[in-house]
Formats: sequence, structure tokens, C-alpha cells
Amino acid sequence: MATPTTKTKKNTPRAGIERVDAHDKVRGATRYAADDVRPGLLHAALVPSRIARGTITRIDIAAAQRVSGVRAVLTHENIGVFDTGGFLMGGGFGFQSFYPLRSAQIAYRGQSVAMVVAETLEAAREAASLVAVTCDAVPFIATVDAPDAEPLAQAAVLPQPMFADRRVGDPEGALAGAAVTVDLRYTLPAQHQNPMEIIATVAEWSDDGTLTVCEPTQNAEGVRHGLAKQLGIEPAKVQVLSPTLGGGFGQKNSLQSHTALIAIAARTLKRPVKLVMTRAQLFHNASFRPAGRHRVRLGADRNGRLLAAIHEIDQQTSRHDLFPSSGTEITSRLYGIANFLGRERLVRTDVQTPGYMRAPFEHPAAFAFESAIDEMAYALNRDPVAFRLANDASADPLTGKPFSSRHVSECLVRGSEIFGWARRTMAPGSMRAPDGSLVGWGVAIGAYKAATAPAIATVRLNTDGTVRVAVGGHEMGQGMRTAIAATVARALGAPVAAIEVALGDTRAAPQHLTAGSWGTATALPPVLEAAQRLMEDLRQNAGSAAGDSGVTALALLRVSGRPFAQAESRRRAPGQPEQVFGRLTGGLPGAAGPVYPDFVSFSFIAHFVEVRIEPTTRRIRVPRVVSVVDCGAVASPRTARSQVEGGVVWGIGAALREVSEVDPRYGGFLNADLAEYVVPVAADIGHMEVDFIGKPDTRLNALGVKGLGEVAMVGVAPAIVNAVFHATGQRLRRLPLMLEDLLTT
Repeated sequence: MATPTTKTKKNTPRAGIERVDAHDKVRGATRYAADDVRPGLLHAALVPSRIARGTITRIDIAAAQRVSGVRAVLTHENIGVFDTGGFLMGGGFGFQSFYPLRSAQIAYRGQSVAMVVAETLEAAREAASLVAVTCDAVPFIATVDAPDAEPLAQAAVLPQPMFADRRVGDPEGALAGAAVTVDLRYTLPAQHQNPMEIIATVAEWSDDGTLTVCEPTQNAEGVRHGLAKQLGIEPAKVQVLSPTLGGGFGQKNSLQSHTALIAIAARTLKRPVKLVMTRAQLFHNASFRPAGRHRVRLGADRNGRLLAAIHEIDQQTSRHDLFPSSGTEITSRLYGIANFLGRERLVRTDVQTPGYMRAPFEHPAAFAFESAIDEMAYALNRDPVAFRLANDASADPLTGKPFSSRHVSECLVRGSEIFGWARRTMAPGSMRAPDGSLVGWGVAIGAYKAATAPAIATVRLNTDGTVRVAVGGHEMGQGMRTAIAATVARALGAPVAAIEVALGDTRAAPQHLTAGSWGTATALPPVLEAAQRLMEDLRQNAGSAAGDSGVTALALLRVSGRPFAQAESRRRAPGQPEQVFGRLTGGLPGAAGPVYPDFVSFSFIAHFVEVRIEPTTRRIRVPRVVSVVDCGAVASPRTARSQVEGGVVWGIGAALREVSEVDPRYGGFLNADLAEYVVPVAADIGHMEVDFIGKPDTRLNALGVKGLGEVAMVGVAPAIVNAVFHATGQRLRRLPLMLEDLLTT
């Protein structure tokens, strides 16, 4: 049957101001660390390990040293002593606790075993290829499915409340007594972020012993303090600049393993040094999304009420760190299930420590759980949307606390209207396009914690009309600068073009890690409060000259005769103690949520997806997606819409394209480039419609904003998989979807 036309969206926010950085980006004026060409710059190149685990027994650098232009070849034998920066999730600053060149140990294939510094990049790379390394290799574990891989109960090895099993009610008993049950297993691969701007570092020392590092990072303060610890200097002697990232996606959320090496080389050679990782090195020297295995068991009564759910996850970690899993944090809250158990295990493998990749746990968890929900709906012969609506939660199932706001049902209802869901026929394989393609319509919901972190913001207005805003936060494409500029412009009556926003700069303000969709919700409230304080101060000083409510801050400043006006605000999450600012200024994470003293807070989303499948080759296309979001107030409509569209593209890639292929013979990843690590291109993306519920969540903060960047991806993959089932009648339970799976009848 032909698909219906799409209905008009009911709640489309105004487009809002243009992105404040758009003009510079499209004309190539934005500069990143990799673009740095300062005078006297030297270039570094890394030498990778060819084995997956073992010890270096001999390293010959003589041939490399003979290359013209080479200034240094650093190895574990000659670099000198430097400290570890620690592991972010273990009280440290780095994406892992293992720092190459501190010893002869090799922990994973592709690990740096030497670094060459030369006058030119060409000379550095040529010399790096000539470093000869001899090793003693030992057996290694490449995958979570390897015979020697041993799952560890997360609750036992990480005995902290946030990593404990999630249990409410009697899930085992309720499951045993349920009239209808499903017991399903799902497989997800390792995946890698591939930001447009790959990781790069420039380090330079000044005459007074101050180290300045330019690096695209989501955590400038963490890099600053981590480097200070590694190098044995005061944090005040380190400046980290990351004005824009060019894409982070979690891969740049902490101190990288090579950054200290660049700083040491710059100090030794008394010249600035730059390293730009190759794409292949990014696959082996930075964090990635770990592989996972999920088992979901659901129980329901004959009337379609979910009675029990047990969600068990095995997630990959490294041998040297325990990277925790928290996928059941959202699956325990998607529905009002009174009996729930979430249990997570970690599987050690010989890789660099995995980490946070956009919707790090939530995307895999939602894929498994929302696919299982769809299977249960069909087992009960219930419409998938109606089944979800019937099982919505009225309060947090785990704690019993109210949600700060929850509009999942509105997302589903509005999305079904926009998508035309009423015209969907229930039976798999019952819808066809005019060209004979199989048509499938699928739905899934997603959630992501609404976290916030401490922040200190300063707003300064000068008599020339310029405004400077300094706050903790990092611009990584999500539009934070635009949201801040729009907020300050409204508060002060100032033109957006006059507002300068300093982000990712440890000289301007303490820089909290920007991740977990808490960036805007963290930065905007103190920025707004500082602007309001500045305005109130000007009004009080102006007295009767303040005039009506429409007077601008600049007019009031000029009346006062002062050269400038400035105000500061310090904000922390509800329930956080004042001491959390010590973590902020010390470069340590201080985020809170989703559980707050008086409520629980999440952002929610509903995705409706149409797939078309060529009946012979089984090629899958996604011509249409409708996404409706509950993210509180929409601070910047233009960038918010962009975030959701980008998240949907990520979800399409995760479902149909992306997989990091592991080499079981030698370790490491086989497809470590953009030629073979397949990401979606424009031809893969159909029509996307985005709508927002738009109701402010004022229990979370005065602006009523919640996170958006990560929830946008959650649920896209299961919506696609559910649509594929609707088109073909085949249930696929591993990502990415493979043609051979659909060709198997």
C-alpha cells in the first residue's frame, strides 16, 4: 500500500537566531588545534605496537635518528619519569589509567611505543616507520566472546551505589507467574567516534615555566590538572585552550594518553610541538563504544500490562580499567514496571579502555529493551504505540519519587499523528510501496538522564556595547555559544553580535567536563542569573534614570558613568553541597542526576521510522523519520533541531552501518579508517521531521531546560529494527543489520 502524506507539525518552535559561529565555520575561518602553525613549530609522530599484549625487549632508534630534520625520538628508555594521570572513573583525569612510554609494557595493539619529533611532519612520519621494536608477546583476549573472557559482576568489583544492580519488587517471581513472557538476546559491536576534527595537541612552554596546551577537549580543566599531576607542576602553571572541538561525542571527554608526551617533548626541545593523530591511530589510542551483549526477559498479563522485566548486560572493558556500564539506568524508567531487575557485568579484553560514545549506554540498552517491547506487543497482538501508552509510568519505578516532568505519552501521541500511524496495518509484510518495495513502520522511545553540574559564570558589559561571557563549557557543535548568546541578549537587551562567549578556556572560568547532555543545562542558569544581577545592579545605581522596563543594560551603564559593569553567579545542582565547587576547580567531575533529593529527571523522545526494503537484494532504506522530544524548554530552536537531526543520523548509522571489526588473530581493529568504517552519507538520509513538546521543566532549573544532544539518538536503532520486522516478519537482534540476515529465510 502507498504511504500517507505527512501531517503538519503542531508545535514547531521559531527558528531562533542564527548560529553565532556559522559564518566562520562555513567560510573556513574557524581554527582548530590541528590548524596551528605558530613559529618554530615541531611535528610529532607516534610509533604503534604491532602486538596486542607483552613486553618490549629491545627498541632500536638509530635509523630514525638519521632522518634529516629529526630532533628527538622518545621511548620508555629515555623520556624520563612522569606520573600517571589516572582514570576518569577512578578518581583521575584520563580516559584510561594506562599511559604509554612509562614502562616497557604493551597493553593493546596500536599502543604508542615511541614518539618521533621533527622539523616537518613528513620527516617525523618517515622516522617513525624506521623505529624497530622487538617484543615478547603473551596470550591476549580480543573479544567479549573469547573462550577465556570472564564476565565480572559489576556490583561486586565496583561496590558503589551508582554501579549496583537495579532492583525493585520481585522480578523473578513476577516473571515466573506472568501469562505471556519473552526471553531475548541482543548483540552490539564495538564502535568508534569519527569526529571531523581528529585528536590533536599543541604544547608550548613560556619563559616563566607556564605550559599552554591547545587541544580539542570536552574537559579542559581535567586536562589541566591531569597534566600538572603527570609533570609534577602546579595547575596554575598550565593553561588549556579548547575554544571549539569540531566534534567530541565522548571521545574527547578526558586527558588523552599522549598529551603529556607532547608537553615533555616541548619542554625538552624548548620549542612548540604539535601532534595530529592519524585516523587509524584514533581507533587505537582513544576511547570507543564497547561491545555488549544483552538479555531481556519480559512478563505481561493477558490484558497487556507489563508485570516484570529483567535486563542483563555484559559490556567490554579493558584489562587495566573497569569502565562501568549503566544501561539499565534508563530501561528501568522507560515504563511503569513494578518488578524490575537490571544486572550488569564487565568483560576484560586487551584493548585501550573503552569510553563514552554519544548515548554510550543508553543507545545499546534501548536497542535491546525497545526491540523486546515490540516483540511483546506482537506476542499480545497489541498495537506497538498503544502498548507503550498503556504502560507509561506515573512516577519513578525505582525510587517512587516524582519525575521533574515526563511527557512520554505526548511524544507518542503527537508523533503518531504527524507520522500518520493510524494508517499502519498490523500484519508484518502487509504494506508495499508503488515500486514493490516492502514498507515497514516502527516506533521506539528513548530516555536520557537530565544531569547538571556546578558552574561559575561571569558577565561583563563595557561602555562600547560589547559583552563578554565566561563560563565553564565546551563548544563541540551542539550550539552552546548560540544558546548562551541568545540568553544574554534577551536579558540585557544587547545585540547578539556584541556578545563574546569564552568557552573551553581555563584562563576565563573553571571548566567542568561537558558531556552527558548537561552542558546547556549547566551553563545557562548561572549565565542568566549573572546577566540578571548585572541588570539589577545597573538599575539600582541608575535610580529614577532607569526609566521603563524596556531600557537596555548599555543605556543604564552609560547613565551610571562607569567604564564597565560585571556580575558573577555560582550555581550547583539541586541537593549538591557547596564543596562541589572544589571538584569543579580541581578538574574533577561534579555532575548530579538523574536522582535528585525531591525528584528524578530525564529527557524523553519518541521516534517513528519508515523503512523500505528492496524485495530481492533486501537493501534497507530509511526514507522518513519523525522524532518528538520532551527536553523541557527549547533554549535555541535552530540548534536544538540540528541536535535531533544529527542524533537521528547517528542512530541510522548505528543500526545499518557502523561496526569496528576486531582482529581475533592479532588484536586491534581491522577497519580503522573512513573507507571501511562505514558511516551514513547524504544518500542514506531521508526526510526528518522534528517536533518538541516544549514544556519547561522548572523543577530542574529556572529556565526549564533539560539535555537534548544524547537523547536524540536513543531509540532510533530499535525503531528501525522494529520497522524492518514490520516490513519482513523477520526479527533481527544484532547490530548493525546485515543483508545476509534478511536473506536468510
